[in-house]
Amino acid sequence: MTEYLSEGVPATTVVKAFFLLMPAILAKTFPMAMLLAALLSYGRLSGDSEITAVRAAGGSLYRIVRPATLFALGVAILAFGFNELVVPPAARESLALANEIVKLKNPNEAFPVTKEITKDGVLRLGVIAQNFNPLTQTFQGVTLTAYDEKSKLNAVLIGKELVFRGENDWRLRGGTTILAPDGSSVYNVAGEIWPDSVVQIPLSFTDMIKPRDDDFDAQSMAQLGRNIATYRQERSKTRATIANYEYGYWNKISLPLAAVVFGTLGAVLGVRNARTGTATGFALSVAIIFGYVTVTNFMNVWAKNDVLPAWAASFTPIVLGLAASCLIMVRKNA
Repeated sequence: MTEYLSEGVPATTVVKAFFLLMPAILAKTFPMAMLLAALLSYGRLSGDSEITAVRAAGGSLYRIVRPATLFALGVAILAFGFNELVVPPAARESLALANEIVKLKNPNEAFPVTKEITKDGVLRLGVIAQNFNPLTQTFQGVTLTAYDEKSKLNAVLIGKELVFRGENDWRLRGGTTILAPDGSSVYNVAGEIWPDSVVQIPLSFTDMIKPRDDDFDAQSMAQLGRNIATYRQERSKTRATIANYEYGYWNKISLPLAAVVFGTLGAVLGVRNARTGTATGFALSVAIIFGYVTVTNFMNVWAKNDVLPAWAASFTPIVLGLAASCLIMVRKNA
């Protein structure tokens, strides 16, 4: 952020980028926050002998931990909704804004943009632009290749500018040349046009300049599912890439569920006897988080190499975490 400010990027743009990046970061901290909250809460109850009183009254450790697990389940549901409704649009805006910042830092440098527009799994339009201007929301030096319902080349359009007018409304302006597929006819048109035979671009300017489509934060679970189905149908991605997308798809569920695992584990570890220090619990929480991240990365590699199905690799850390929680609970309750 400081680097952007020192290079002349407007402060409002930098602040906007900061707030757009926050939702994706917050979504990943829900499980860790649940772990620390449960650990501190139950640690305080243990320190005040409240847990001892409940145990003396006949309460089992399972009953003592149950409120933390139920609360963690609520946090998991909240995290899933947050990750589906808030994170994707914010992440898409942040990616586009990062592109705009690079453009503002280097106004004289060209930034080519290419996009393929498909409809019902069929390629209908190819867009190639030599440069873009984020301030006017236009693309310069544009070449469009239009296709019919059978993906057969229908026309080639070469325009000076492509301008975004609103939702599903793009226009070529500044002079446009329309070529027949075989080059037999050429039409030169002045002013703003968009031929009826050419499918409209169903993307905003922000979506058009988004640098890549492999950022899972920028896609909801439904969008990831559609992309996976398209890649399988078109065979435009490698098996490892599709497996990585599938892993990201299932992670949309497994990441929020980690809050349940961490909440339960934090509560169990927070229940301690008088001889156990608080530092031990904190050290264990750090080890748990580190172990979870390590196992998650291993599972991602295994999914891409077909060692495990993507869904199994995604939920393996959850299963291991629940197993560890149950094992510790049984031993402490004995």
